[in-house]
Amino acid sequence: MKLLFRALVKYLLGLLLVGALLFLPAGTLCYANGWLFLGLLFLPMLALGAVLFCKAPALLEKRISAKETERAQKGVVALSGILFLAGFLVAGLDFRYGWSNVPLWVVIVASAVLLISYALYAEVMRENAFLSRTVEVQNNQTVVDTGLYGVVRHPMYAVTLWLFLSIPLVLGSWWSLLCFLPYIAVIAVRICNEEKVLEAGLAGYTEHKKRVKYRLFPFIW
Repeated sequence: MKLLFRALVKYLLGLLLVGALLFLPAGTLCYANGWLFLGLLFLPMLALGAVLFCKAPALLEKRISAKETERAQKGVVALSGILFLAGFLVAGLDFRYGWSNVPLWVVIVASAVLLISYALYAEVMRENAFLSRTVEVQNNQTVVDTGLYGVVRHPMYAVTLWLFLSIPLVLGSWWSLLCFLPYIAVIAVRICNEEKVLEAGLAGYTEHKKRVKYRLFPFIW
């Protein structure tokens, strides 16, 4: 019950925070793209949280309690937070002042990409019981090389990148997309640091890198 309470509190706080960041700068609650985004993100999140609570409570605990200890990763997390804050605020202001004209078909495609990315994110969590929000090597951790982990070494980052870059288009803002684009570089820095940690502390990871050559995108990087 304690885990359930903590998870629900964190969920509701996240919903309220994102809602405030969108609707306050928009100056109105009549921001259809804002409501669309909240539904696309938080309803699947609630469903995934319920599944984790019933099937893998230890993983849910890990996801809501983890804090970065790596110095480099603390900077990455801080910069990510700034980018998201700016992206949501700019999207709300964009709606208020009509800076962008994102076609409906782009919003629909972006919504589909967001949902598919979230489904793949859930699949990655199913494949890897050691998945954490922090960069660390856990007790008894082993290399996972099945499913999406056999395609790229960091499928979680790959799908979250597609998810995050679809957000500003769901919100109907080209200017917000500019705020989110630097997240690509942020992910690259995080991956490079994470691989150093895994090579140093996780047995078999160096061999895994030889078997699975690409980090995020097959034939690209």
